[in-house]
Amino acid sequence: MTAKIILASNSPRRAELLTQLGVNHQVCAVDIDETPFENESPLDYVQRVAAEKSAACLQLKYPSLPILAADTAVVLNNQIMGKPENQQHAAQMLHCLSAQTHQVYSAISFRGKKHWQCVNITEVTFRAIQAFEMAAYWRTGEPKDKAGGYAIQGLGSIFIESIKGSFSAVMGLPLFETAEILTKQGIKIIHE
Repeated sequence: MTAKIILASNSPRRAELLTQLGVNHQVCAVDIDETPFENESPLDYVQRVAAEKSAACLQLKYPSLPILAADTAVVLNNQIMGKPENQQHAAQMLHCLSAQTHQVYSAISFRGKKHWQCVNITEVTFRAIQAFEMAAYWRTGEPKDKAGGYAIQGLGSIFIESIKGSFSAVMGLPLFETAEILTKQGIKIIHE
């Protein structure tokens, strides 16, 4: 089928979520510097990075298809937790998240005739996590490229006591907001 939009992401999770909406898309992997600016708020950070991803894809001069990009950050005490650099860093992240409530900020940037943006903020509460669980989880390989060192759609879900907000946003693409933006742009989500 012909693509209706370009997904400016190499995340298999985002592609799966977009497919779940029934939106035909073509993937455009973009590589940008995702380092937070000094004193940049989590909200400003995710909005900026998502916008930079869609802008970088636009520069690649794809056919005149709309572009969707997203960025997700795990935030604890207003501090952005990136991806773990190694096992020790992953354990440190999980130790900080253990028995705490954190926020997951997930921003969307959509470039069609205009530039549209929105952000979903979801609260995630972890149960207490034991050191042996952190080590065993690292050995699965799952946390290695995940913001905050866990994947809600995978084995990391066993650490989650509760979630207040959007499951898909924590995965990397808030489906409610994505569907709303796409529908406003005339892109059908539910087909007849």
